[in-house]
Amino acid sequence: MRHSIIASLLLIVALNHSSLHAAHPNKVVYEGKEGIGQGKHIVFIAGDQEYRGEETLPALARILAKYHGFKCSVIFTTDPETGDIKPGSSHISGLEALKDADLMVIFLRFQNFPHDQMQHFVDYINRGGPVVGLRTSTHSFMIKEGPYAKYSTYYKGEEYKDGFGRQVLGETWAGHYGKNHQQSSLVIPTKEQSNHPIFKGVKNMHVQCGGYKAYPIEGSVHLATGRILNGMKADADPDKTKEELPVVWTRAYKSESGKVARVFTTTHGASEDILNPGFRRMLLNSCFWALSMESDIKPDSPIDFVGAYNPTTFKFEGHRKGVKPSDIADWNSPILGPAK
Repeated sequence: MRHSIIASLLLIVALNHSSLHAAHPNKVVYEGKEGIGQGKHIVFIAGDQEYRGEETLPALARILAKYHGFKCSVIFTTDPETGDIKPGSSHISGLEALKDADLMVIFLRFQNFPHDQMQHFVDYINRGGPVVGLRTSTHSFMIKEGPYAKYSTYYKGEEYKDGFGRQVLGETWAGHYGKNHQQSSLVIPTKEQSNHPIFKGVKNMHVQCGGYKAYPIEGSVHLATGRILNGMKADADPDKTKEELPVVWTRAYKSESGKVARVFTTTHGASEDILNPGFRRMLLNSCFWALSMESDIKPDSPIDFVGAYNPTTFKFEGHRKGVKPSDIADWNSPILGPAK
């Protein structure tokens, strides 16, 4: 009798321990052990259909956690039936992590999150949390009606015209400006901002995804311009038919709470873009800047990938199939699949 009671108690303890540490269906967390980021929580949200944000974001999160000590939560949209990462699906949970987030980094496109999850996003924006937005995040939401319709890309109400992208990140969807897989770009700091902390240690930025048109909202600080190239290598000739438009900028967003948040936006950031060390360093520096930690930016801080990073060439329906968030929870697990 006594042995059966003890066995039952041990089973209960084991089950409780298992449930406490069960993999979250939409989230993976990388806990940094030491570094200047200790005590800071960064939440990454991946949900775009084309440019492989589900690869870019966990790669950046691991670097910030491993080398700099941040707690980094990466939240993915998934297939509700299989639990696999499904880029562009609006099925998501775990955004309550934003309640204690110090920074939100997003790679979204035309999302329509469940109301309970969208409210966490809205609460974060309204309290004035800083934001780093990549590529398609300028057109993060497509919400036709209901309480969150004003965040939609094509919202026409004057109080929040063009939605979250324009009002928070500084620009909405304005159109393609370079041809994907045919025209890459050089990202060139402006003369006025070449000494900005975000560019500390940054050089030779060359990115793979085609350019976007962008005319950032008044008050934005234009940090870098995109030079469209007629080819996919950095030494390709420039496309002289295209003027150089903003591809990186910052701005200050005044939230409903009255707090002013720092915002960084780039129209690049695809999975293959961060193979370029200069561009990758700029993105990592932008997180420090958004957190008002620019004094901690070092030109030679480590930016090497943690674990194998073998990005997929971006395209619609081109994501790696059959991968769950828990599959990349280990530091050394390949992002997002087996090493080539």
